[in-house]
Amino acid sequence: MDAQVTVTIEEKIATRQVRAGVIGLGYVGLPLAVEFARAGVETVGIDIDSRKVDAINRKECYIQDVDGKLFSDLVSQKKLRATTDFSIIRNLDTVNICVPTPLRKSKDPDISYIVNATQEIVKYLHEGMLVILESTTYPGTTEEVILPMIEEKGFKVGKDVFLAFSPERVDPGNPVYNTKNIPKVVGGVTEECTRLAVEFYKLAIEKVHSVSSCSAAEMVKLLENTFRSVNIGLVNELCKMSAKLGVDIWEIIDAAATKPFGFMPFYPGPGLGGHCIPIDPHYLAWKARIHGFSPRFIELASEVNASMPEFVVEKSRAILNEKKKALNGAKILVLGVTYKANIDDIRESPALEVIELLEKGGAEVSFADPYVPEVRLHDKAWRSISTQAKNGAFQSALEESDLSIILTNHKCFDYEFILKHAALILDTRNATRPFSDSRKIVVRI
Repeated sequence: MDAQVTVTIEEKIATRQVRAGVIGLGYVGLPLAVEFARAGVETVGIDIDSRKVDAINRKECYIQDVDGKLFSDLVSQKKLRATTDFSIIRNLDTVNICVPTPLRKSKDPDISYIVNATQEIVKYLHEGMLVILESTTYPGTTEEVILPMIEEKGFKVGKDVFLAFSPERVDPGNPVYNTKNIPKVVGGVTEECTRLAVEFYKLAIEKVHSVSSCSAAEMVKLLENTFRSVNIGLVNELCKMSAKLGVDIWEIIDAAATKPFGFMPFYPGPGLGGHCIPIDPHYLAWKARIHGFSPRFIELASEVNASMPEFVVEKSRAILNEKKKALNGAKILVLGVTYKANIDDIRESPALEVIELLEKGGAEVSFADPYVPEVRLHDKAWRSISTQAKNGAFQSALEESDLSIILTNHKCFDYEFILKHAALILDTRNATRPFSDSRKIVVRI
C-alpha cells in the first residue's frame, strides 16, 4: 500500500495533475502560488485574511513583484483561486506553509503561525500528501514541531505522508531574481520526502538543490541572512568610526571594492528592515543558546544594526546644531519609509523608528514616499507628500524643512530636484552622490 501511495503522488507530479495548496498569501506565498499555477498546476491559496482571498478571486493582485496580467489570466483560467476554508486541504495533494515567523518582544521566536497552520493541515491530512514548510525558522522546527503533530494522527512520515522544509528566498523589488529563477533548497525528513519535494518544485522552479535534512535546509536560510546582518553590522560600525575619524566611509568602500578578490562591498544605512535580516539572526542565536552556545558575534552585529536609527537622529541633531538650530521644533522631511528601495514594504523599516525618535525629540516630521500613502505609529498617522514636481507640495516641503533625511533611495526620486530645493540634506544611502552639489548642502552618514 505504501508503495502505491508513493507512485500515486509521483505520477501526479510527473503529469502535472497534482493539486497544490499554499497557506499564507503574502510576499512569499502568493508569488509561489502564481508560479505553480503558471506551470499548469491547479493551485489554491489559503489565508485567514478574507481581504486577501477576496482580492485574489476578484483578480486584484496586491503583491508588487507579481505580473498583474499573468495573475489575472491564471485566476480567469481557474488555475489559481483562494479561500479561507482550510477543509479544502482534504482535496489537495501538496501544501506549502508560507506564514509569518515574527519575534516576540523578548526576541525569542514566535512560531505560533506555523503551529496554527499545521493544526489545520492535520485535520484534513490524508495518505500521499506532501507537506512543505517554507517559513523561516530555527533549525529543528520541522522535525521537532510539525513531525510529531502529523504522526500523532497515525501517519508515518516518509511512507504515508511526506514532510520537507524549503526556505523562502524572496527578494522584493529585485528585477533580476524572482521566485522562478532563485534556486530552491530542499531537505526532507527522509530521502523519499526530499526526492518528492524536489520533483514537485521542479515543476515551477528552474533549479532545485537538495540537502541531507530539514535542519540543514533550515540552517541555510539563517546562514544567508546572518551573513548579511554581520557584514552590514561591520560596515555600520565602521561608518560610526569614520564619522569620529573624519573620513568618508563611502569613499573607503568604493576604493576597497576595486580589489578583485577577498572583498565584498556592503554599505551602511539607517538600520535593517524587512522580515528577514533583522529577525533571522535572532532565530539562530536563540537556538544556539538553547544548546549552551553563546553566539556573541551574531548578537553584537544585531546590536550595532539596531543602534543605527538612533545614530541617524543624533547626526540630525548635530547637523542642526551647526546651523544654530535645535532638533526640538525643527521641521524635518523624511524621504522614503520602506525598508529598501523601489518597493512598498515597510515591515521592520528603520525609517519608522527614526520618525518615532525624531518626534520624541520634539521635531515636526513629515514624509514623502511614492510607494507608501500613509504611515501609522501608535495613535498618530502621517500622509505622504506627493513627490510630483508639478504638484508644488513637494518643493514647498523641501524648501520649508530645516532638514531633509534620505532614508530610502528610491530610483523614482528626482535627486537633482531634491538638491535644488532642499535647505539641508542628511543622506543615509549615498543616493545624492552621483549628482552635482555645488551648494554643499549634503551630509552623509
